[in-house]
Amino acid sequence: MKNNKKKQNMHVKMGETVKVISGKDKGKIGKITKILHKSSKIIVENINICTKHIKAQKEVNNGKIITIEMPIHSSKVILCNTKNEIANR
Repeated sequence: MKNNKKKQNMHVKMGETVKVISGKDKGKIGKITKILHKSSKIIVENINICTKHIKAQKEVNNGKIITIEMPIHSSKVILCNTKNEIANR
């Protein structure tokens, strides 16, 4: 039997401004860039930044250190008013 997960309804939408209410980035404000419905996670610009080390593949490619935005759970953010930057439940 297949285990089908339903598409989770989110309280936030793509492009909205949100404020992080818990975790290491608590209090930061950013705009939603991507929504991952199956895992109920979102990617917010300049929030939950992770450093990745990329190994050199061949002689022409050098190794790199890049920073990327990792997803956070949608329950950790609330919608934020863009004019006054006030977050309401």
